[in-house]
Amino acid sequence: MHAAFGNDGSEHPERPQVEHLQRLQPCLTIEFDCSLVLRRTPGEGVLVEDANLQRRMGLSPEHLVALATAASLLLWAAAFVVIRWVGQSLGPGALAFGRLLVGSVVLTLLVLVRHRRRPPTGRTLALVVAYGLLWFAGYAVVLNWAERHLDAGTASMLVQLAPLIVAVVAGLGLGEGFSGTLALGLVIALAGVALIAVGSHRPGVTDRIGVVLGLLAAVLYAAGVLVQKLALPHVDALTATWLGCVVGAVATSPFAHQAWTQATAASWRDVVAVVFLGVGPTAVAFTTWAYALSRSGAGRLSATTLGVPAVAIALSWLVLGEVPVLLSVVGGVLCVVGVLVTRWSRTAPGSIAPPPVPVEGSGS
Repeated sequence: MHAAFGNDGSEHPERPQVEHLQRLQPCLTIEFDCSLVLRRTPGEGVLVEDANLQRRMGLSPEHLVALATAASLLLWAAAFVVIRWVGQSLGPGALAFGRLLVGSVVLTLLVLVRHRRRPPTGRTLALVVAYGLLWFAGYAVVLNWAERHLDAGTASMLVQLAPLIVAVVAGLGLGEGFSGTLALGLVIALAGVALIAVGSHRPGVTDRIGVVLGLLAAVLYAAGVLVQKLALPHVDALTATWLGCVVGAVATSPFAHQAWTQATAASWRDVVAVVFLGVGPTAVAFTTWAYALSRSGAGRLSATTLGVPAVAIALSWLVLGEVPVLLSVVGGVLCVVGVLVTRWSRTAPGSIAPPPVPVEGSGS
């Protein structure tokens, strides 16, 4: 393929340091024709995008990332409410297995229909397996357990400590750096989370076990995001999500018998809820999240999840009748403001973008 770079991979010296697009010839390393775009901005390096997807949807890469992120956040916010509801009929492990089993089936069908890429090997495969164990299996079981002790809104707020962990580790360990807008947005959003926590506390609903489990879920979530970030430069979003979900299903398979016993005794609404968790918040949301994460910094993208508690509280109010108090409303507004601040600048000053997505793994 040909691009505006030298044969040795160096950039032509006369090229100005401004954002530009360069179209490549149809790619020969993929089994079907693809139209790729190299996008380069000062300090970001080269990113590979699927030009056909952009053209069909009439959206820029930035808009696609924003839509993928929004889809993930809305589905995950709904998941907190659904878990709280169905968690009275299925145990934490059984619910996690049922959700991951459904997600694995959906993703496997999608891979068989449209996937033509080789699965990862070596270090990349090990990272995907670790991400599946931490996020899909560990996080799912612990969160289900926490929501037996906490209401959906409080659980979602405790989990939002994860973006702070991710931002700090990504800034220090992954070289993403820190920007003023990212730091300010995190402070504002965490202040909102604190207000929601104070406003949502009700005797008999919030207990110490639930708080500890919620914090553990946040740690597992943060670890999963960071490990996934290391794997995504070498594997496409669909493959990463599919294998991670399968690993999670296998890891929670000891709960298979319990899941079957409880599911057969549960109402059809509970069964539908489990299917929804497997299709929406698992298969769809994790895939759109991986797509966005492969094209964004881990710290900045994870900070957007601080808006989840506001959505979760609103849904919990509508579906479960958990009425938020004034402090919760104010806190939810601050969460949204904090998220907007973190997205104020597309590229943090002094930071670097994630490694470029390889050609064979792009355009998922």
